[in-house]
Amino acid sequence: MASLLKNGGTPDQLGTRARDWSPDDVIRVLGDVLSAERKRRIERVVRDRTRTVTTVVEGIVNTGNVSAVMRTAEAFGFQSFHVITGNNPYKYSERTTQGAQKWLDVFVWKSASECVQNLKTAGYEIVVTHIDACAEPLHTLDFTQKTALVFGNELSGVSEEMLSMAHRSVVIPSTGFVRSFNISVAAAIALHTAARDRVRKLGRSGDLSPEEQEILTAEFYIRAVAHAEDILEKAL
Repeated sequence: MASLLKNGGTPDQLGTRARDWSPDDVIRVLGDVLSAERKRRIERVVRDRTRTVTTVVEGIVNTGNVSAVMRTAEAFGFQSFHVITGNNPYKYSERTTQGAQKWLDVFVWKSASECVQNLKTAGYEIVVTHIDACAEPLHTLDFTQKTALVFGNELSGVSEEMLSMAHRSVVIPSTGFVRSFNISVAAAIALHTAARDRVRKLGRSGDLSPEEQEILTAEFYIRAVAHAEDILEKAL
């Protein structure tokens, strides 16, 4: 089973015991602890989850901005979330995220090259939000394909390193004097566009396989139950 927080692609937060239990065991044991309404809510959320579109934030200094993008990604059902910290520590604001980080698979990377290499190996197209002569309008993308949407630093945008590794750049069209949007607003517009495009073309945004849904359900059960590992250890 995957962990809540992944650092450089390595499971880090759930511990070794959680990765030894099968999803079926977790769902069976913790299902007796959760309320029927909570289980129905988890089922609905899992059904609408996708990893086909993933969110990447690079070098964002303001903790509130990272958290706002994280909250938006979770709200639209984009399960995986990548943070490229550079020399900055990874931080988020609990007040701003409203608990969103608890329900996402967060990957933390020290460099853009590490993150991009991982995503390209997994088959993602790297798409940066960046204003340049080659930038395409955001709405022209096909978000039914594996896409990593990259959002850059509040002041300087995405790094030159990231630009050199990206497959394409996109821009959110503006009809005003201001050419660009605040990072959290840009992410909200872009992720909403991605979710809407998937629903329009597929009928729904969620696309996890039955096996992936079972694994994610088990993870959500662990995240939802206090002292879940202790309960599982005693039961299993």
